Amino acid sequence: MTISEKILSKESNSEAYAGDYVTAQIGTAMAQDGTAPLTIKAIKDMDGGEVWNPENIVLVMDHTIPSASVGTSSMHKSMREFAKNHNIENIYYGEGICHQLMAERGHVKPGTVVVGADSHTCTYGALGAFGTGIGSTEMAGVFLSGKLWFKVPETMKFEVTGELPKNVAAKDLALKIVGEVGADGATYKAVEYSGNPIRKMSVGERMTLTNLAVEMGAKTGIVEPDEKVRKFLDDRVEEEIELLENDEDAEFEETYYFEGDDLEPQIAFPHQVDNVKPITEAEGIKLDQVFLGTCTNGRLIDLEVAANVLEGKKIHPDTRMLVNPASKEVYKKALDRGLIETFLEAGCIVNNPGCGPCAGSHQGILAPEETCLSTANRNFKGRMGPEEAKIYLSSPITAAISAVKGEITNPQEELNERN
Repeated sequence: MTISEKILSKESNSEAYAGDYVTAQIGTAMAQDGTAPLTIKAIKDMDGGEVWNPENIVLVMDHTIPSASVGTSSMHKSMREFAKNHNIENIYYGEGICHQLMAERGHVKPGTVVVGADSHTCTYGALGAFGTGIGSTEMAGVFLSGKLWFKVPETMKFEVTGELPKNVAAKDLALKIVGEVGADGATYKAVEYSGNPIRKMSVGERMTLTNLAVEMGAKTGIVEPDEKVRKFLDDRVEEEIELLENDEDAEFEETYYFEGDDLEPQIAFPHQVDNVKPITEAEGIKLDQVFLGTCTNGRLIDLEVAANVLEGKKIHPDTRMLVNPASKEVYKKALDRGLIETFLEAGCIVNNPGCGPCAGSHQGILAPEETCLSTANRNFKGRMGPEEAKIYLSSPITAAISAVKGEITNPQEELNERN
């Protein structure tokens, strides 16, 4: 069995292989402020009664924090009232982005099925869980029953060899894979990342990989959990955790091979995530805004690499740079290490933890015809405001050096020469 088959078998008390249908017990269910109000409405329309287990439900207000409109404030109010009425204590306001909080607060456990009313719930595969996004009405059923049916997906394997070059990041690898496979190349598949470069990555870097799995249409993204996962969860999860691994004779639908040694920084061009090209084809594109953050690249390691580039430098006068830490925990650690001061001295705007500009809700809406280089996971037309704006995607280190130069800049050429 593959890891995904093992998890769905365990949680459905069955022996399930790709193509089988199962009804699985849900470990944790999460909804955020863009989706939870719809779930709450669906439950009311069903006259649903009590939720299945308040301890296993998580509500996060992160997409528009603090509220930017009366409508958003009303949605936040409905979430608070629902949580109070159903004794749900895991409700977070302004603590950070849902996917970061789920990992930090111990709501994701290896070997469990975790569902979220957010498409990037696949991020949790970095911890060895089967994480997948579902719709708000489906989530209403989960809140009430604690179960959900699945078709066990085939698994596509991405085997990465060699070593990632200096100033080439997990985001570059993630974009390269999405560009090769395509936006619908892994539809309803589990995609698994393996190989020496993956084993060397931190849990945070692996979360960048699994976060982008859905941009290929995947049901989930997963990395075989190891002792790094156990160490990450050591102070976050009280119970014993189980690290599942593939059987030696596990069957994969297809295996793709990627050579790490030859990888160069990648850029996703507007307006599709799979419109990926090497940075040499993007150099010199003028930038109005650079955005560092999101559930893809707002973790401490992302802020650290960007701050190292910005130390003693200034953001280009024609460019503005926004920084959104992924959570309060990340923000505090960044403060302790002097990273926030570095960003401020360089001329960045540091926002509170949350999604903000990524979802186009506030804190950095673009003007028509403006161009933004973002560390987010999506660059769809209208994603950050007007349809006339252009969004390019990159790694944090590429974003930082590009903010200094005021145009998309190759960190390998700029920083390797300097060092």
